[in-house]
Amino acid sequence: MVFLREDAPAPRIPQFYAGRSVFITGATGFMGKVLVERLLWTCPDVGKLFLLVRSKGTETQHDRLLDLKQSQVFDAIREKCPAQLDKLRLVSGDITKPELGISPDSLAELEEVSVVFNCAATVRFMEALRPAAEQNVLSVVRLLELCDRLPGIQAFVQVSTGYCNAERASIDERVYPLPSALANMLASALATPDDTPGEEVKRIISPKPNTYTYTKSMGEAAVAEHRTRGYPKAIFRPTIVTGSLRHPFPGWIDNYNGPSGLLSNIRAWGTGLLPVIRCDSYKRADLLPVDMAIDTLIAVAWETAIDNPPSVRVYNCSTSENPTTWEDLRIAILEVGRKYPLADAAWYPTSWFIKSRFIYTTGKLLFMTIPFYVIEYLMRIFTHQKNRMSLIKLHGRLCGMNDVLEYFNTREWAFGTDNVRRLRARLSHADAATFNLDPNAIDWKEHHKNFVRGCQLYLSKDKPDNLPRSRRRMRRIYLIHRTFTILLPLLLIYTCFLKFNLMCAI
Repeated sequence: MVFLREDAPAPRIPQFYAGRSVFITGATGFMGKVLVERLLWTCPDVGKLFLLVRSKGTETQHDRLLDLKQSQVFDAIREKCPAQLDKLRLVSGDITKPELGISPDSLAELEEVSVVFNCAATVRFMEALRPAAEQNVLSVVRLLELCDRLPGIQAFVQVSTGYCNAERASIDERVYPLPSALANMLASALATPDDTPGEEVKRIISPKPNTYTYTKSMGEAAVAEHRTRGYPKAIFRPTIVTGSLRHPFPGWIDNYNGPSGLLSNIRAWGTGLLPVIRCDSYKRADLLPVDMAIDTLIAVAWETAIDNPPSVRVYNCSTSENPTTWEDLRIAILEVGRKYPLADAAWYPTSWFIKSRFIYTTGKLLFMTIPFYVIEYLMRIFTHQKNRMSLIKLHGRLCGMNDVLEYFNTREWAFGTDNVRRLRARLSHADAATFNLDPNAIDWKEHHKNFVRGCQLYLSKDKPDNLPRSRRRMRRIYLIHRTFTILLPLLLIYTCFLKFNLMCAI
């Protein structure tokens, strides 16, 4: 175990992690995978990485750890330093169980841990309140109780979200007070039946927009109020996490899950299934590349350990210094979607971001509801495909996703980032070259294109070999699209003209 002297100069980040073991929850998730990869790559002498993994369906914990090791995120490590993966240690458990479901033997192994990253959470915006509270609040309380038993712990970092206080236009780096006692709110949430009507849930969580932000704010309060032992704690708040800027390679992304819901939208836009969305195009989109978020997270744990602050520090990780807009992303989605069409594209990629609720509702009716229902019934009449996804169900899902996301697509927030800026200024030149904490280093036009292309390659599993055939198919779809967009207005004009003539004749 490595300990710091009070009069010792602050070590470089890799030197700090050298010989220290780390415990990570949520390691199989999107951010968790990048955290594991960046620790192994940037801190070659890091100690063991203990990963809390639960079974999932028919997959055992060992199966999931093996899948993790085989992930694309570790391609460079497998090629250049494969022995680093031997540092991964499986801790079988489940954040929804008492003591996280960890066995006594595994708890004994965790006694050598110095740094804890809590990345585990449910990120579904409208998860039922009880499971959301169980996974985003009660699990935090249980993890903190476990950390109280770790003799060498030097830093605990809770991964939260920049939007846990989304009802505020300006969000500072502090834990905001809850409307009532945490214990009472948690007990009430855990007692809420899963089938509680949506309107009743909205009343309970108001003014929060969804159960995700509601329970994440409670999770922050759990960290701030926990004072059983005096080890230093920090809260890390990333904004909307997107594909990677550079590491492991530009545009990398590996699952649709995420607090933004953005990834599902990008696929829907790319396949032509989401032509309209309610969004203020010129509002700031606080997008954050995942590797920049993780580099900041690693540095936050380092600073938390060496400073040993008396109270919980909060770090808002935002790119507002170098802003981009939803319009910038929309342009990239259409450009990439047309240049690299998806093999399963259903229509020519188009997308209108509409601020007005009335115009959006009208556009949704004309360009989504009517076409989806007409095509669905025609397919039922003329085809007999089994296991085909219902377009009506898909329409409901896309519209539901739009309804959930419009709260975030039509607003913008001012994030205080003093702690992150100070941390960035504190890095040595060598650390700053390794750990990118600077939003000004982002070329948004390039990053948006890499991100959208990454969604195609790594999420949709679109193969470059299919591109010539996809382009030929897209040219045919484009001709149909142009015919439709020309004939529909003419048909509407002709209908109005006939109606006008009929009225004049009467």
